[in-house]
Amino acid sequence: MKFIKNLFKWLLALVILLVALLYIFDYGYIIRGAKVVYFTGHKTAFIDDYPYFENDTIKKGNHVDEWPIHKNYNTVNATEKLEKVNTDWGTIAYVIIKNDSIWFEKYYDGFNKNSQTNSFSMAKSITSAMLGKAIMDGYIKSLDQPLSDFYPQYSYAKTTVGDLSSMSSGLDWVEHYTSPFSVTARANYDDDLAETILNQKVVKTPGESFEYLSGSTALLGMVLQKATGKTLSNYLSESFWKPMGAANNALWQLDDDDNRLAKAFCCISSSARDFARFGKLYKDYGKWNGKQLLDSAFVKKSITPRFKASPEYGYGWWLKDIGDKHFFMMRGHLGQYVLVEPNDNLIIVRLGHRKSPDQGVGKFTNDITVYVEEAYKMMNN
Repeated sequence: MKFIKNLFKWLLALVILLVALLYIFDYGYIIRGAKVVYFTGHKTAFIDDYPYFENDTIKKGNHVDEWPIHKNYNTVNATEKLEKVNTDWGTIAYVIIKNDSIWFEKYYDGFNKNSQTNSFSMAKSITSAMLGKAIMDGYIKSLDQPLSDFYPQYSYAKTTVGDLSSMSSGLDWVEHYTSPFSVTARANYDDDLAETILNQKVVKTPGESFEYLSGSTALLGMVLQKATGKTLSNYLSESFWKPMGAANNALWQLDDDDNRLAKAFCCISSSARDFARFGKLYKDYGKWNGKQLLDSAFVKKSITPRFKASPEYGYGWWLKDIGDKHFFMMRGHLGQYVLVEPNDNLIIVRLGHRKSPDQGVGKFTNDITVYVEEAYKMMNN
């Protein structure tokens, strides 16, 4: 018994020492990350994690622009394959919007049309849209405006705001989702996001090639906040959430209650129907109900590859051909998607707990193709 007591004391002392060392060497965010992820029974960030963070509210307006319901709404059942993958991969929302009307929708696991879940990196597309709006509003000169105009500490680099949006910043960021010591984990769980981001140096020639880095969008968010003098949530609300008639308020995760910097690279909690509005906005080249919310030329550039060697990315939006269909899309960790085929006037939204198992950072996983192909099978029936 005495041995067990002594062993327990030594283990407790070791844990206390380990925690102290983490805080001393500025790795205290790992404790927060462990509490949010592992202590809640998860292995990675999860789609309904927003209660564990501080949040800003993205306010909706007084008018809700409801999605029309297609005359054939839910008259066709999901295919057998779609039902299986939705179960296997933990889908919580699957919506098909045809000709701007909801043709099919189904929710799972207790979620519904108003449920808020984490966008993860779909927020990058929304942040890029805010860049386009800031250029329209005159807060930012153009995509070619230097980063150093806003953060002089980057005067040694030639990075532009467009480079941040198109993932060609040259930052020494390592996009890693499993290591607790990675800068990606620090950005998500630390209490001073700006300090983390501004510690990143430009080490590669910017504007020459695509490299998917969450730090690029995080820095773009900081530029937007400085340029507009408004919080990202307020600017998003006045620029898009209210004009597009979002049905619900949304939340944007912050680093903490003191700094209150939104995580521009991720973490807008909203619903499938409201996320889909950005697909429609870009499908219609920035126009919503006859009003030009975004410059059409900016939208066109956004959904066109910037680099020939990287046809999968434009400015904040992913691009993928599936068969003879040409999709642009918002993509997020664990398989959050808004998939748009403008030629067919089609928007597919999928939100859920997991992607298909062929995962890889920045790589298209097979689940995207499945969600698209099964939607077309349903419509053809």
